[in-house]
Amino acid sequence: MIAKEILKELIRFDTYKDKENKKIMDYIQKLLIEKGFKIDYRSKCLVASIKEKCKLGFIGHTDTVQSGDDWIFNPLKLTEEDNKLYGLGTCDMKGGIAAILQAVFDIDWNKMNYGIKLFFTYDEEIGFGGIREINELKLDMPDNIIIGEPSNNVIMNGSKGLMEYKIEFNGKSAHSSNPENGINAIEKCIKFINELEKFYQNLKKDIDNRFEIPYTTMNIGKIYGGKSINIVANNCSVEVDFRVINNDNRIRILNEINRLKDKFQCEYQVLNDIKPFISDCKNIKTTNFITEASFIKSKNRYILGVGPMNMHEANEYITIDSLEKLVIQYKKMIKKICT
Repeated sequence: MIAKEILKELIRFDTYKDKENKKIMDYIQKLLIEKGFKIDYRSKCLVASIKEKCKLGFIGHTDTVQSGDDWIFNPLKLTEEDNKLYGLGTCDMKGGIAAILQAVFDIDWNKMNYGIKLFFTYDEEIGFGGIREINELKLDMPDNIIIGEPSNNVIMNGSKGLMEYKIEFNGKSAHSSNPENGINAIEKCIKFINELEKFYQNLKKDIDNRFEIPYTTMNIGKIYGGKSINIVANNCSVEVDFRVINNDNRIRILNEINRLKDKFQCEYQVLNDIKPFISDCKNIKTTNFITEASFIKSKNRYILGVGPMNMHEANEYITIDSLEKLVIQYKKMIKKICT
């Protein structure tokens, strides 16, 4: 079975919000058992291995984002056209899973000194629930992990961290004809944001050129509050996103949020706090997006997958050349690490 045929089957499963999680995991499990793999764990996740001593692992998430009405092709049917394979999840990341499966099936494991572990997860697109479940199992993770996220066949070994906050402000309602009788929560929020922006401009001076955008970024993603134009707003919320280059920046952000919390008497909720990582190797290439690599503790973490990188776009596709090249890359890494 070749990767394109495997991908054709994977695309048929509607795994937006893990709708057909059981079906896709049943399909993968059946293939693995036929090839002599042992199933180590099964829930909405699937963990499989071959040989007792494993020096290498692969991670692939099976869920996708939702397709939109701007798709030309059927998102749940693999369509081949002009060396391109269209379908929901072809790039992110069922193409990677198909390449993983073909690569491990092509290897003669009797000639390998070490085996591999395969981790297939769920809920990567929303809450990283699958990889969090894997971590809770406290399994022995191989020293080397390949995450099959789209990378256009370029090995990436680092990623920024992610900090997301929801900050809530309370005030006091009053008629807009006499705003002094109230406390405007929106105004408190604006002052908070203005101070946070000043802090951010200083934070940006810390540079790490190993990242394409070489500094920690900040985005004010959502702001909402108030009831009516003629009422002083008694509530307001803002959601803020930071993509963090190092742990020092992470700590500085947390300290600043706490300082502003005390100053403006607001409350905050941590939506995400994912640490940055860079593997210890010579040639560093990094991603600007978060992957499951950020959640694991393996010594060497590599992000390597198909291309082009058009994940979450309408008419998502990969090239046949990229898929075939990825299989070759995976097999070379398996032989290098497991021989």
